[in-house]
Amino acid sequence: MNLKLNGKVTVVTGGSKGIGLAVANAFAAEGAYVVIIARSPEGLEQARTQLQASGHNVAAYAADLSDPQAAAQVIERIEADIGPIDILVNSAGAARRHEPEELDAAKWRAAMDAKFFPYIYVQDAVLPRMRERAASRPPGAINGIVVNIIGSGGKHPKSTHLAGGSANAALMLSTVGLAGHYAQYGIRINAINPGPVFTQRVEQALDLDARRRGITRDEALQQNQAGIPIGRYAKPEEIADVALFLASPRASYVVGAIIPMDGGASAVI
Repeated sequence: MNLKLNGKVTVVTGGSKGIGLAVANAFAAEGAYVVIIARSPEGLEQARTQLQASGHNVAAYAADLSDPQAAAQVIERIEADIGPIDILVNSAGAARRHEPEELDAAKWRAAMDAKFFPYIYVQDAVLPRMRERAASRPPGAINGIVVNIIGSGGKHPKSTHLAGGSANAALMLSTVGLAGHYAQYGIRINAINPGPVFTQRVEQALDLDARRRGITRDEALQQNQAGIPIGRYAKPEEIADVALFLASPRASYVVGAIIPMDGGASAVI
């Protein structure tokens, strides 16, 4: 299926590993010009090597997106070096998990810095640039796409993920609010809410879950997967496939959607 993404300048934050890397690989395979952003230059180089081994040519930029100035500067550099950004997929950052008794002001703030603000600061830099295009394009033209990969913890609180879940909840609200405003400028903003996905981040959650329940990591995994109707955790590539759809003209009338991807674990009406 031709998703008509060939040549589209696509920025993937958190693109050096996990879901972000899977998203970068998927968009590159569709012919998009992919740019990955991550904090670690070493991680970026490893990701670029991996993507190039698959036959993809991608650009990589190191930046700490929890810093608003750094976020604005890296977007300015990308547009100067490559051209206007057509698609932004936010997948950067994850808040650490803590027992509720461990939470304090610093940990609550760290969760927002890890997950909420990196998405917001990049959008703050990209959305005005996308909006400027509306003035020179015909009505009905698509002037930009944003896909935020958030997480189901923002709707289903877990005691070990309260700070990160709060950041996710804030992202859901801001995503829908921004989507309603920017649709008039031909900018579509949507989000994906994955449940557990087999990445390095899930390993930390499994280890913490196992410790608090007094069981092994494998037992925790088995029990957790048993609670998912489809019977397993998601693969990063499955999240990437939905991001592809949302960024493509096939989703041209989808605006402000928060799509759950948790294998049926939560009923949605």
